[in-house]
Amino acid sequence: MYLPFKQLSHWQKIAFSAAIIERMLPNYQMFSDVESFGDVSVLRNQLDLVWQWLDKQQRVKINYEAQFSKLEVEIPDPEKLTSFGVFPAVDTCMALLSLLQLMQDKDSEGAESVSRLSENSVIYYCELTLSQVSDNVNDDDIENHPLMQWELATQEELFGFITDNAETKIICQEAKQLVLEEGMSNLGIEIV
Repeated sequence: MYLPFKQLSHWQKIAFSAAIIERMLPNYQMFSDVESFGDVSVLRNQLDLVWQWLDKQQRVKINYEAQFSKLEVEIPDPEKLTSFGVFPAVDTCMALLSLLQLMQDKDSEGAESVSRLSENSVIYYCELTLSQVSDNVNDDDIENHPLMQWELATQEELFGFITDNAETKIICQEAKQLVLEEGMSNLGIEIV
């Protein structure tokens, strides 16, 4: 999917990315619970810091080096942990890393990376589930999978919402509600 991220302001790119990661975070939580690896509260706290930073009225200062160090420890190694959830968990960490880099560098392609990483998690999950019922899984099968359709529709809706609204704390809250209103992660995992 192509979204014209160059049209967005730095603030809008960060808000879009944070909202997308809200949908990815439960994937990390589930992986962490199953594998007894990682501390999802580290990722949750970092995402909360981003939301606070987006509030221009009470902008917080972020020590990016400290955040990168904390996040690095939480990234699972797919060679050591082999459950299905390791790849969406890695995608979640990489998306958060891309978001933190975007906050430091207005010219980075962080929002594009977050968008792609979320899509990649869904593609991987769709391939995995479809391959359990068919030996011939093709791009059309993945593209037409309900989760893939939902992922693309959610990203498009969020992009439009962020583009059409003011850069305020209320818009951040509404963007977050928009992506979480179904109560599920981008992989259809119920958010608890």
